[in-house]
Amino acid sequence: MLMQKAALSLKKAAERVVNTKWNLTPLPLRLERPVPSDIRIARSQQPKNILELASEIGLQPNEVSPYGTTKAKISLSVLDRLQGEKNAKYVIVVGITPTPLGEGKSTTLVGLAQALNVYKGVNAFATLRQPSQGPTFGIKGGAAGGGYAQVIPMEEFNLHLTGDFHALTAANNLLAAQLDARMFHEATQKDSVLYDRLVPTIKGTRRFSDIQLRRLHRLGINKTDPNALTDEERARFAKLDIDPERVIWTRVLDTNDRYLRKITIGQSSTEKGICRETSFKITVASELMAILALARNLQDFKRRIGSMVVAFNREGNPVTADDLGVTGALMVLLKDAIQPNLMQTLEGSPVLVHAGPFANIAHGCSSILADKLALKLAGEDGYVLTEGGFGSDIGMEKLLNIKCRTSGDIPDCVVLVTTIRALKMHGGGPAVTPGAPLKPEYTRENLELVQRGLPNLTKHISNGNKFGLPVVVCINSFETDTEAEIRLVKDEALRTGAFGAAVSTHWAEGGAGAADLAELVMDACEEENNFKFLYNLDASLDEKIQIISREMYGAKNVLYTPEVTQKMKMYEEKGYGNLPICMAKTAASLTGDPSIKGAPTGFDLKINDVSLSAGAGFVVPIVGEISTMPGLPTRPAIYDIDINTESGEIEGLF
Repeated sequence: MLMQKAALSLKKAAERVVNTKWNLTPLPLRLERPVPSDIRIARSQQPKNILELASEIGLQPNEVSPYGTTKAKISLSVLDRLQGEKNAKYVIVVGITPTPLGEGKSTTLVGLAQALNVYKGVNAFATLRQPSQGPTFGIKGGAAGGGYAQVIPMEEFNLHLTGDFHALTAANNLLAAQLDARMFHEATQKDSVLYDRLVPTIKGTRRFSDIQLRRLHRLGINKTDPNALTDEERARFAKLDIDPERVIWTRVLDTNDRYLRKITIGQSSTEKGICRETSFKITVASELMAILALARNLQDFKRRIGSMVVAFNREGNPVTADDLGVTGALMVLLKDAIQPNLMQTLEGSPVLVHAGPFANIAHGCSSILADKLALKLAGEDGYVLTEGGFGSDIGMEKLLNIKCRTSGDIPDCVVLVTTIRALKMHGGGPAVTPGAPLKPEYTRENLELVQRGLPNLTKHISNGNKFGLPVVVCINSFETDTEAEIRLVKDEALRTGAFGAAVSTHWAEGGAGAADLAELVMDACEEENNFKFLYNLDASLDEKIQIISREMYGAKNVLYTPEVTQKMKMYEEKGYGNLPICMAKTAASLTGDPSIKGAPTGFDLKINDVSLSAGAGFVVPIVGEISTMPGLPTRPAIYDIDINTESGEIEGLF
């Protein structure tokens, strides 16, 4: 009965004008002191039926596919229906260089969305990445926000959601299986036999599949009859001739497993001695994850998947997923994953959760499609808030130079999240260690440490201003912060180029605690937008890397190994020189050394390796040692995660 009523309400919503104020019913908060655990707070709130929320924000019944009562897939057909509508204001939330505990960007984003919807009376959508299960079971314990600024149900958000990551894992590993199988078959069959098996005669007819015709076209063989190819053309078509030493593609798993960082495959006797070393990445480090986040539509998604370079052949030419014949199969596995997921905040405002590329390895943003849906649904007078991973040097730079360049959607404002704790760390405070109590320097007033840490904040303000965007500083406040410390931060932020600075207590008070921040953001979005990209795509790879390193990090020189220089030259010769740059760098420092805090300048940045993500559409210089497969710590979060066998409730997700 409830589902029928919700469906009827959703149908009525279709008759309303789209870009009007949503008929959103807020969910009241029951604030407690001291603030309880995140999971206790989340459990204290009864979410709306997801069809009711969909109705409130103007979605039509055929555009919503519920997964239970608290989450749903949203059809991309919404973009066709609303293509003539004007976009909402676009706000990106980033941070200063964080402590290992994080400074609350996701919590701020959710709290700001709650404030705009409930306390400012405007349409506001939050768009977030889906978290990886690796950190969830490792050290983080969940990523749905915190306190009274969360996405609910947090268990659904932090675990399987609608299965997108499982689909990505399956697709990635199908491609890996096909890659190794093809290498095996080429090594154990003559070219003529290989061709006959690739293009078999079925019921007296022999024909190329569509994907095989595309390969023929790339080879310059303008024939469609399999029997018309010469022996030389058949050999060229059938033999990819992959160099085992130049295979790029790896298998993935959404689990922190250090023993998969380097493995040997093919050791069974059935593989006839064809072995090679390879590795696993965590799923969120897969190029497919980056592609999911950057695709503009289904056609673009397919084009990007097909163009992924998985290896190079013995002549040095790229071998793509399309060459392996697997593009269509991957699309079938991912057909639902491309649709964003609708959820809600603790106060009943809408959230789109979609994709989850790592920010230190990939570009670290939720999907373009989620943002585009939100921008249309929120309407001209509304707001869409999205997040860049880690600090502005990584998350904001990539969001603007890669995501926004791809989407064509330009932000109106940057919200820069800082904490007194992080500034004290950058000012020379003792190490901040997950799981260990904070040292007294962080819980008592210490103006000297804050003052010495302020250059890190001002560097990140400067980074935002270099893109021509107004920067609003959010001081994510803790109970131990003093008025003098906060005043010091506010004054310095305004003195060094911030549009404004506001204290926010959304963790303890929900949207009400972010009302002042919301007011500042609304004002900043009315400012004239002088947005500009940091670099032009037609610059060389080296020039683009140099610009990012100097302008975003403060480096003086960029140093390459001879191997990196050679690979960059090869990428440019193969036509990949006009791609944007996606720096893989530690998030713990503006430099490549995670132990260096503050805002150093004049240092050398060393590029140890470089890789190509042709489908995602960027080149990845690697600074220092960046692991694409995390490991579990001595005491991972799994010790605290359990299920209550009487109630069925999950426990321990913080």
